[in-house]
Amino acid sequence: MSGIFGCLAFCAFTGLPTSCVPDTADRTVSDKTPVDYVNPYMGNISHLLVPTYPTVHLPNSMLRVYPERADFTGDRVAGLPLIVTSHRGSSAFNLSPWQGPEQGLLPVVQYSYDQEKIQPYRYQVYLDDTQIEVDYAPSHQSAVYNLIFAGNTPAYLVFNSRNGELAYDGKSVSGYQIINVDGYKYSNRNTRVYLYAETDIDAEKTGVISDVGQIDYQKQSVNGKDAALVLNFGDGVKRLGIRYGISFISAEQAKKNLEREIHTYDVNQVAATGKKIWNEELNKIRVTGGTEEDKVVFYTSMYRCYERPVCLSEDGRYFSAFDGQVHEDNGTPFYTDDWIWDTYRATHPLRVLIDEKRASDIINSYLRMAQQMGTNWMPTFPEVTGDSRRMNSNHAVATVIDAWLKGVRGFDLEQAYLACKAAIEEKTLIPWSAEPAGWLDDFYKEHGYIPTLKPGEKETVRNVSMWEKRQPIAVTLGTAYDQWCLSLIALELGRVEEAEKYLRASYNYRNIFHPETKFFHPKDKDGQFLEGIDYRYSGGLGARDIYDENNGYVYRWDVQHNIGDLISLIGGNEAFIQGLEEMFNEPLGMSKWQFYSELPDHTGNVGQFSMGNEPAFHIPYLYNYAGQPWKTQKRIRTLLDMWFRNDLMGIPGDEDGGGVSAFVAFSQMGFYPVTPGSPTYNIGSPVFEHMKMDVGNGHTFEIIAKNASKENKYIQSAKLNGVTWDQPWFSHSDIQNGGVLEVVMGPKANKSWGVGTPPPSAAPMPSR
Repeated sequence: MSGIFGCLAFCAFTGLPTSCVPDTADRTVSDKTPVDYVNPYMGNISHLLVPTYPTVHLPNSMLRVYPERADFTGDRVAGLPLIVTSHRGSSAFNLSPWQGPEQGLLPVVQYSYDQEKIQPYRYQVYLDDTQIEVDYAPSHQSAVYNLIFAGNTPAYLVFNSRNGELAYDGKSVSGYQIINVDGYKYSNRNTRVYLYAETDIDAEKTGVISDVGQIDYQKQSVNGKDAALVLNFGDGVKRLGIRYGISFISAEQAKKNLEREIHTYDVNQVAATGKKIWNEELNKIRVTGGTEEDKVVFYTSMYRCYERPVCLSEDGRYFSAFDGQVHEDNGTPFYTDDWIWDTYRATHPLRVLIDEKRASDIINSYLRMAQQMGTNWMPTFPEVTGDSRRMNSNHAVATVIDAWLKGVRGFDLEQAYLACKAAIEEKTLIPWSAEPAGWLDDFYKEHGYIPTLKPGEKETVRNVSMWEKRQPIAVTLGTAYDQWCLSLIALELGRVEEAEKYLRASYNYRNIFHPETKFFHPKDKDGQFLEGIDYRYSGGLGARDIYDENNGYVYRWDVQHNIGDLISLIGGNEAFIQGLEEMFNEPLGMSKWQFYSELPDHTGNVGQFSMGNEPAFHIPYLYNYAGQPWKTQKRIRTLLDMWFRNDLMGIPGDEDGGGVSAFVAFSQMGFYPVTPGSPTYNIGSPVFEHMKMDVGNGHTFEIIAKNASKENKYIQSAKLNGVTWDQPWFSHSDIQNGGVLEVVMGPKANKSWGVGTPPPSAAPMPSR
């Protein structure tokens, strides 16, 4: 997804110092646990738009923090964070320790810092100009800070609510902050996050910052913008502990969350618990072989898949921004903060394999959101503040049917079908909009495509964003795929006529396929293909007048549900392979600065292919469908080595909370879900000699890749569950109760392996 709208938070080093690598240098290989391989700094310098964040949190937990900085090369950090309220969001609340004259106190202190060390479960830093050592560890809804002061002057803490209220009762700080998401009209403006905090030393006096460097000690509470409460601990304080709880329900609930989770000021104890929790999750997939760098990339990618969605249930209750109310969860946790356009492709399918219960809980959360919004429309970008409706299409339908066909049964499929159907039929298909369907939607239903404006034609359709545009090719292709997914749900429910209707609609991509150029090509409302289209550059900024974030070369392959039919349209296997090769070898055709000024999300280029953006992820696997699996094996290994590395620029595009990382994790393991909704996986090229995955109920799926190495990337032969296997895919049913894929790897391609039985595509279009 576009990084233009992200908030930046980076590490402040210009290289990759020892503090920015995993804590494994002094360990033997046998001593390392999976979380020891995680490097939160990987990708913290973006190639162009939004970097990764060195997030400190427990898996899928409400409380997340990372240092707030202007950009990676800056040398200042803005206070200490207490909670990041959304992926890419800024902190709610802020904590600024201080030792020195009161004149230096600000609502948020900007610190010079050094010796920073970040692990998924711990944050340590030295604020060098103030000589304060910081040590931090989180639980799920609470956390603890330890501060060490070097001086002898009075020590202070400044708690800041950027838009809210704070008060001190003589023992603890409590309050709230209103969370506003500027620019997103669908966000709930009444969402509040609450704080309860206590210290292991009582403050000598407290007050509020009334002006820069001035404290009013007559006041014990403050509200408004940059509401800053000061705790003065007097002289001689050398060590100070702070522990706090966070809630989206109330300050009282925040206190309960703290009391339930943390009973100490010992950071070591809380961090040890956090490390154990991380290893329990990451141990669901164990890899051996490969290089140490390969393992860092793999486990760091897995760590990023747990950053969202987050669980908002607190003692069986949760606040929902989708109706602004507090609800009972009735034993099913409520999850939000999930950008489905990014995560449906690989992040959700990965979760189905290793955490069926959470996958089910997330879908149930979608269904609650749909009801709470009053429309019964499935969400598209559910966040802490509501559904922001970003990007295009309604891909929650893919997450639903993919989980169902892979055996997840913990939700009501009929209810899900009605919500998915309503989101596609009743909500507009206009990108970034939550309005009811209108003229463009009626046009799509009648003609089977979204029309493109003619050259010079002004937009007249209400709710089309001046910035995001119609994205007609992306929306047509995405909706055709969604309708295919909807047809599968209808079929599961025995709604045969509706299944046939949506299966027929899933072929709408044919309506915009140009028979001469063999690309998906914009067509106006009169049914005419536009002339003068350059598939590299046309479409304006981000190609949004035609595509979205990627150009025509990438969207040429965006028919995930029916690759077989796409091969026929392009002209057969040979022409299909030739088209893939042309994409990977077509030059930018202009300078990089010109290309990226038009297509800033189209990063990680190999020719016109974009490794840095989600619609491209399945493309390297498409050789499997056209009789040349060895080229998939070669491409995948080349792309992994080229673009995903254990360094500060080790991710080529916007990570989007697991959207990119799940592709990496799957591809390193050696398989990938090209078509969510189809219970099948394409085989690629395993990086590790042995991968063992816990698929639940005591079962494991293993991939044994004999001789696998950097050079030995080609499959020579294979067996699945002891049977000779000569096809480049397998079904979920082959592994859901455990199984073993054995492959023999070699340095040169076996061009005859896997050519005879391509992965399955959609059912034929109904004749009537």
